[in-house]
Amino acid sequence: MRFRRNKLFASAVGLVLGLLCAVDAAKVNKHKPWIETTYHGIVTENDDKVLLDPPLIALDKDAPLRYAESFEVTLTEEGEICGFRIHGQNVPFEAVVLDKSTGEGVIRAKDKLDCELQKEHTFTIQAYDCGEGPDGANMKKSHKATVHIQVNDLNEYSPVFKEKSYKATVIEGKKYDSILKVEAVDADCSFQFSQICNYEIVTPDVPFTIDKDGFIKNTEKLNYGKEHMYKLTVTAYDCGKNRASEDVLVKISVKPTCKPSWQGFNKRIEYEPGTGSLALFPSMHLETCDEPITSIRASIELETNHIGKGCDRDTYSEKSLHKLCGASSGTVELLPAPSSSSNWTIGLPTDNGHDSDQVFEFNGTQAIKVPDGMVSTSLKEPFTISVWMRHGPGAHEKETILCNSDKTEMNRHHYSLYVHNCRLILLLRQDPSEAENYKPAEFHWKLDQVCDKEWHHYVLNVEFPAVTLFVDGTTFEPFLVTEDYPLHTSRIETQLTIGACWQENTGHDNDTETVSESTSGGNARMAQFFRGNLAGLMIRSGKLENKKVIDCLYTCKEGLDVQLPEEVTSTVKVEFNPNQSSLTVEGDDIDAFDKVMQHISYLNSRQFPTPGIRHLRISTTVKCFNEESCVTVPDAEGYVMVLQPEEPKISLSGIDHFARSAAEFESQEGVTLFPELRIVSTITREVEADTESEATEGADDDPTVQETVVSEEIMHNLDMCEVTVVGDELDGEHEALEVDMSHLQQRGLEMSSSHLGLVITGVNTMANYEQVLHLIRYKNWHTEALFDRKFKLVCSELNGRYISNDFKVEVNVIHTANPMEHANNAMVQPNFINPVHHASVDLSGHNLVNAHQASVVPSAATIVIVVCVSFLVFMIILGVFRIRAAHQRTMRDQENGKENEMDWDDSALTITVNPMETYEDQHSSEEEEEEEEESEDGEEEDDITSAESESSEDEEGAEPEDQQAASRQQQLEWDDSTLTY
Repeated sequence: MRFRRNKLFASAVGLVLGLLCAVDAAKVNKHKPWIETTYHGIVTENDDKVLLDPPLIALDKDAPLRYAESFEVTLTEEGEICGFRIHGQNVPFEAVVLDKSTGEGVIRAKDKLDCELQKEHTFTIQAYDCGEGPDGANMKKSHKATVHIQVNDLNEYSPVFKEKSYKATVIEGKKYDSILKVEAVDADCSFQFSQICNYEIVTPDVPFTIDKDGFIKNTEKLNYGKEHMYKLTVTAYDCGKNRASEDVLVKISVKPTCKPSWQGFNKRIEYEPGTGSLALFPSMHLETCDEPITSIRASIELETNHIGKGCDRDTYSEKSLHKLCGASSGTVELLPAPSSSSNWTIGLPTDNGHDSDQVFEFNGTQAIKVPDGMVSTSLKEPFTISVWMRHGPGAHEKETILCNSDKTEMNRHHYSLYVHNCRLILLLRQDPSEAENYKPAEFHWKLDQVCDKEWHHYVLNVEFPAVTLFVDGTTFEPFLVTEDYPLHTSRIETQLTIGACWQENTGHDNDTETVSESTSGGNARMAQFFRGNLAGLMIRSGKLENKKVIDCLYTCKEGLDVQLPEEVTSTVKVEFNPNQSSLTVEGDDIDAFDKVMQHISYLNSRQFPTPGIRHLRISTTVKCFNEESCVTVPDAEGYVMVLQPEEPKISLSGIDHFARSAAEFESQEGVTLFPELRIVSTITREVEADTESEATEGADDDPTVQETVVSEEIMHNLDMCEVTVVGDELDGEHEALEVDMSHLQQRGLEMSSSHLGLVITGVNTMANYEQVLHLIRYKNWHTEALFDRKFKLVCSELNGRYISNDFKVEVNVIHTANPMEHANNAMVQPNFINPVHHASVDLSGHNLVNAHQASVVPSAATIVIVVCVSFLVFMIILGVFRIRAAHQRTMRDQENGKENEMDWDDSALTITVNPMETYEDQHSSEEEEEEEEESEDGEEEDDITSAESESSEDEEGAEPEDQQAASRQQQLEWDDSTLTY
């Protein structure tokens, strides 16, 4: 029983425990929440709401039981989800439960999103339930699901071009598929808004179009002559139709059709005299149109044939040029400039268009005779003939340059230089000798230069039997030498002629047509006339011309020059011709070649160059890889314009009128004609008004202000000064002009004289010419009938290109009746001189005390004036004293009374003193002496008395004391107009 009761108790306890266990089992959280494995979402930038696919919902199989904060059981239809958890770094999203019972939730952005910063976001999400117990300590978590969220873009950015501007170059006459491409970008992140869907040319009416990809092309063929450059404005649109924030500028340059040529140089190049070398092509380059060039050869020619004798040279006389080049003395100039001492070339026509280059023209009818004795050439000695010649193709006749032939009876040519069929021939017949064998007589040179109508310089060095010819400094040997017998002995005089040959008209000479010349005493003629131009014909005997002198005579003062840069010396080769009028450049590097061309310059070393145009020509040959001329480069032409130099004004000044005693003219020294001569040369420059000093700033408002002309003194040489007599020619029997020859020789000058005057020649400084001209003296051994003599001085530079003023000097001769009587006479009548330019010349050496120095100078005149003024003051004081004494005597007589009524009443007596009377007397005497014609007619001044005239006539012979007494007697006169009788 007891066992049964225990058994029942145990069963009840078991039942209760079972029920408790069942209840506990019912409260256990057995399942995890469940969510999808992958989610995809979209969110728009600047918005926080995310649209997920599928929606965010979590499920839990533990529903419908839920244990909340109490142990009471609450029955629900579904389980509850407490939340979602996002895993990842810096995830800008959060998950929120909307309904715990349904497990529905959403994902949203924490802040505003920027698609441009991050376009997509990926992270994981996990759901968890509310768990077991009041604190949810035993909550269950779902698996992790992947969430992909894409940020949708807004069209917030506009297109921007990659470049600030675009440039392109096209060649005219072509249509291009594409000239250039412009490109814009958009900062939006989406394809729709970041893509450029369209480009547009904003500039209207231009021959260009642009496609949607930004390629620009021309719609028609472009013309360089119509437009050199087009400027276009282009814009862009994205696919959201946003326009570019800034339009872009497109420049399209149009080039002419590419033609190989020299480009980048001025056709006119101005050269200012005295500026040294001038770069001719500083910016020039060769355009080859991208052809593969292997070598370039260019020839640059400076055409100067029309300047002087082939180029710009000093235009001094040929004799002076020989001296300047170092030739020895003994040179005879056969074609000198016409002057008083060498006048045989006066009849020849000259070319005056080349700034006094002494060029003579021979037209086939003219010739000249050289005066006898000018040339004393012995053919046994070495001699030199030099000449400048320009000759064209002529007839098949002999044309004589120089000929020495018999003057009468026979037609023998002793020596001659002539042209025949473009050959230069020297005939040289020997004098009779002991052995009359054949000897070389004619030397022939066949030269193109003889007939090319250009100037050439010929020098023949003759040292028989050898003859050497130099043409433009180059040596030529004769190609033919013929022999002949020496001439027979004869006493016939010879005649030296230029331009033809002198011979008797015998009718046997048929070598050439002749022009007869009628001469007194025979029938002679000129034959074998020359047709062309000659200049500088010289003969020098006793010595041959050396090569250095010959080169100097031919060298031009102008030409081309180049200073090669160091970096191109090894790649470019440059060669000059002898007178530097042309050069050749060769190379294979275009850049180096261009640098050399840019350093080619023009140089003229003359102080006063010949103005005018010098043409330039560039001839170019280009070769490619096949060693043939693949590119044709046309010749480039231009010119150098040498501007007119500032012409100097040569001024001669000094004493132009003076007097000397006859004894000086007859003395051994004679009278110096130009004692105070000065030679000054100036040029005139115009100075702009704005370069004046600040003192002239106020003149800007004055409309009358003009440019200021300033004279500037310069130094240069002279080559001739000529003194000629004005009036009658010099009579060699009793008068002459002389100069110290030693001083001339020391300065390398020469002097020639004639009955017209004298000529000093040679290139030297103005200072040396001054010193020499100071030494010219005039002598006259018979001065009885000579009262005055006038002379004229003229100096010139560059063979007459610049000529001074005519400086005339008049010299008066003072004749004295007895020179011994006036040796110490202080009252010799003065003869004043007239200084022209230099009033400060010291002439104090000519005074009144020394009668031998008959001319009186301003210092003596000053002494005379001082003496006269002193005497005048003395006379005034004396007169005042006499008047006062007379007045006192009158007062005394009135007090004492009159003893006799018939006495003179001298109370009203007045003494009149004329203080100027003495000066007038002296002045009248001077006028009587200076104007003898008026004195001879017997006309006297009204205010001169017979006593004064007597005093004037006897003034020269009277003693000083007598003269003074007579003067006092003449100075006082009684004024009897108030006397009563």
